[in-house]
Amino acid sequence: QVQLVESGGGTVQAGGSLRLSCTNSGGSFSGYWVGWFRQAPGKEREFVAAIRWNAGHAYHADSVKGRFTVSKDSAKKMVYLQMNGLKPEDTAVYYCAADRSLILSSYHIGAQYDWWGQGTQVTVSS
Repeated sequence: QVQLVESGGGTVQAGGSLRLSCTNSGGSFSGYWVGWFRQAPGKEREFVAAIRWNAGHAYHADSVKGRFTVSKDSAKKMVYLQMNGLKPEDTAVYYCAADRSLILSSYHIGAQYDWWGQGTQVTVSS
């Protein structure tokens, strides 16, 4: 059973930072890909970052590379999205997603993930 719970959203000024957290209240992330996606009003869902839990390999969208970092804490069974240098265009609902059967070429495709959290709002004011 996978039950994803995100936390850490909020409102910050441009240039500020936030850290989002994702946990699986139904168990661990062992063997899973964990992805972060976002959706702004009137826009399609967009890939942000992903991490392959067992190997710890991390991947980031070009739009956030150098500003956002996905990481994990094995002891706490948490995945984080550290967001620095936030811009107004980063405003969106951010979702955590997980899947066990992704292949490397599809980690950025939201439709490939089986489980999703409820989302957390991130608002960046100018």
